[in-house]
Amino acid sequence: MTLAAAAAIAAAAAVGVFAAAFALYAVVETWLGPAGAAAVVAAVAALIVAMAGLIAARKAEQGQPPRTGAAPEPFSFAEKVVDIVKDRPLLSIGAGLAAGIFALKNPTLTAAVLKAFMEPRQPPR
Repeated sequence: MTLAAAAAIAAAAAVGVFAAAFALYAVVETWLGPAGAAAVVAAVAALIVAMAGLIAARKAEQGQPPRTGAAPEPFSFAEKVVDIVKDRPLLSIGAGLAAGIFALKNPTLTAAVLKAFMEPRQPPR
């Protein structure tokens, strides 16, 4: 039931994002034409992804104690992702956009991946 609720929330968010993108495109198209309007929509989407990445990196940074001496090797997947976002922000933005587009074009695969991460693991008998 939780997975169904999460999927419904994600679908509603995706519909809202698409509607906002189309509305922005329609407003800007009268002044800039189709190519300019598409560029503005892409720029706004990239800005939103960049801001979300910065906020996530800041929250992750606040939760960690200050580093002193030699930096320990990150051992969790989340820590490695945060380090990559800090080191290469433009690459992270591009990867985030690509992952979002891939997820929207392949909803069944996205649902399968989410299900694999959300299901509790059963210990082997």
